[in-house]
Amino acid sequence: MSLAALIVLLPLLAALLLAALPGQAVRLNIAASAGSLALALLLLAEGPGGAGLLRPDALNQPLVLIASLVGLGTAIFSAQDVAHENFDRRRMRWFHAAFQGFMATHFLALLSDNLGIMWVAIEAGTLACVLMVALHRTSAALEAAWKFFILCSVGIALALFGIIVLALAAQPLLGHGEQLSFAALRLAAQGADPALLNLAFVFLLVGFGTKAGLVPLHSWLPDAHAEGPTPIAAVLSGLLLNAAMLGILRSKAVVGANAEVIPPGGFLIALGLASLLLAGFSLWRRRDAKRLFGWSSIEHMGIATIAFGIGGVPGHMAGLLHLWGHSLVKSAAFFAIGRAARIKGGQTMDAIGGLVGTHPMLGWGLAMAMAALAGLPPFSLFASELLLATEAGRERPWLLPLLILGLLVAGTALLHNMQRLCFGAPTPEPAPMRAGIATLLPLWTNLVLAALLALALPAPLAAMLLDAARALS
Repeated sequence: MSLAALIVLLPLLAALLLAALPGQAVRLNIAASAGSLALALLLLAEGPGGAGLLRPDALNQPLVLIASLVGLGTAIFSAQDVAHENFDRRRMRWFHAAFQGFMATHFLALLSDNLGIMWVAIEAGTLACVLMVALHRTSAALEAAWKFFILCSVGIALALFGIIVLALAAQPLLGHGEQLSFAALRLAAQGADPALLNLAFVFLLVGFGTKAGLVPLHSWLPDAHAEGPTPIAAVLSGLLLNAAMLGILRSKAVVGANAEVIPPGGFLIALGLASLLLAGFSLWRRRDAKRLFGWSSIEHMGIATIAFGIGGVPGHMAGLLHLWGHSLVKSAAFFAIGRAARIKGGQTMDAIGGLVGTHPMLGWGLAMAMAALAGLPPFSLFASELLLATEAGRERPWLLPLLILGLLVAGTALLHNMQRLCFGAPTPEPAPMRAGIATLLPLWTNLVLAALLALALPAPLAAMLLDAARALS
């Protein structure tokens, strides 16, 4: 059995065991996540190649690695966070089972060479997340879960129509069973009908863009982040959005192989810029701390989409580095704000304050995460945004002022809210509570990794990201 198949089957088996066994849910969840990370490292060492429905390549391997890193950190954080939820033993077990089920579908979506299987895997992962968002069973949680389900179902239906059109465009050129293979579609796209390719890409972009949190079908994302358990917010921002973005990138690579189509980069820039500007201004009006970070995810997916729209090796490198940095930093931010909300007894901006004074390691961790999300050095988002701004100035000079405006508005909003949450007079705490190693370990590990990406990017990792950028160009 291939490593690609093992990395999908391990969390799937863990999900079945967690659903069936009454005890040891926390330990099994962490053990399965650690095993996934080990398999991801082995897969990276093995390198791209292989044949069949699961095919590791230069583009999906970096996303598999970051998914396993964030998944392990979230599993460790869940050991403490979910234990404080008002869940009975059955709901606790189902939470961990749904988490591993999501990880299995996420790895399947990333590694699949078949557009249809990727579509099914992303939808299955969405359903697992919907169930976890609704676990609190409050009216707000149920409303957020339904909104998540309905809007993403609309988006995935649009993506399905795009897949059908793309298969029709390639049907005269491919044999049976090859119409949905990314590798085969990219080779056949040169001779396909450009009008059909244009139509397919529009539907695929809007469909997968809904899952990626891009405007206009983005409004599910802040609600799901605010009402679901904190670990779900971490995997939504750090993992699900990346899988949807990979669907967009695969579609762009296929359609862009035909010289007669409308360049797909313009569509990406338009949606990315709209997402950046809308989210940047919306960050100033948030009263819920977790909803604030939900809007920040829309902002950063917009930034990555702009980078991929500009294209070329530098643009694609900026986009991939941004996805990596965002996954690390945003999950760290959710670990910190989730624990802070637990300590303070509420997740509104007014309920949380003075964390640096009362809980220094937690408060400074949250401050560093928010500074990183604002694009400040020495974190990887600063490096990716600088690379993006440089490439925008060279390739799209008209875009640079709008890009800088969006970055400044969003960055200053995050720094303003960082001051409210981390500094100033401490807000009351219902009962004394410590941050805990299960929060601080993944929080600070992610921040250190995000800093290393900017300050001392290891040569093998730099080569991996560069290969992925070239694969898209």
